[in-house]
Amino acid sequence: MKKITRNTLISIIVIAILGILFVASIFMYWYQVRIDTNELISQQVVELQQIFKKIDEAAGIVDFDHQKSYIDFLNVGSFSGSEVGAMNLRNPKKWQGPYLKENPTIQEQNYQIVRTKKGFFIVPGDGVVLSNGKIIGKDIIFDENADIPAMMSDPTMLNFQNKALAAPLQMSGQKMPDLLIDTDTFDVGSTSEIQPLTVVM
Repeated sequence: MKKITRNTLISIIVIAILGILFVASIFMYWYQVRIDTNELISQQVVELQQIFKKIDEAAGIVDFDHQKSYIDFLNVGSFSGSEVGAMNLRNPKKWQGPYLKENPTIQEQNYQIVRTKKGFFIVPGDGVVLSNGKIIGKDIIFDENADIPAMMSDPTMLNFQNKALAAPLQMSGQKMPDLLIDTDTFDVGSTSEIQPLTVVM
């Protein structure tokens, strides 16, 4: 068996140490990128929430076209009609855009507004990988049944160091839902029996 010289042994040890340091640095870089991603998301969802609050107070947000709508229209200066991007406004002439020079993205994905049974929320786009390894759209699903408020308080979902990675959306311009009357329990009678309301002058 060939004898390993002292110099060879030192070289092997040095190479092993350098290899360990290289792997450790790659891991730390990867981990820091994940942490930075969550920090950025927690900041940007709050900033977007404030922008949409400003829009709602001025123009009144009515609705969005889709259950999941991309936020890709905040750099729009003017438009025709009552719709900008996927967002419908009550008073479109009071739009004060552009609100941003560029629409914010994370990992090259647009943020999105999702409609759920618990309201509308600003969330990261599908495909974004969080620091906990969860992938938006795969491990974390934003359908109409998604309980986003619960996710925002869950460290394994949309909470990072007590910071939410989503934000609720204010929408004061929503249309009032139609009033439904249960005719089985309330007898409305015939239309000929309905008396007009008396207006007090």
